[in-house]
Amino acid sequence: MAKSILFVISRPPYKSENPKLAITHAMACFVADMHIDEEVEPVVAFVGDGVLNCIKNQRSQEFYGIISTEQHIKNQLASDMRMLVCKEDLYRLDIKPERLINARDMGADIDLNVVGFNEVQKEMERCDQMMWF
Repeated sequence: MAKSILFVISRPPYKSENPKLAITHAMACFVADMHIDEEVEPVVAFVGDGVLNCIKNQRSQEFYGIISTEQHIKNQLASDMRMLVCKEDLYRLDIKPERLINARDMGADIDLNVVGFNEVQKEMERCDQMMWF
């Protein structure tokens, strides 16, 4: 059975590097042979202000000269990585589902999975390791 690593992102994008580093680390676990002796299933969950990372049409290149968090999320969706977004926090911040990132233009078969916080909690209980960013 695969080892489950949950990356919980609770910080907004661009205020610090933590959200993007978490996304990059999760992708590295997914595609690289970081865990040679075992199969790894990384899952990313966006909670609290971390759901702001999931808004599409980010313009970080234009304003900050850096690659957007949006592009990192699209790459993970195109790689079929599970990504959970807390619906209660989307509601609290008045973010409608149509404003969320998708990677259909990259041929992704999955979208961000909007779930209740109870589902995020179940993932926290199920995982072998959890990292909070």
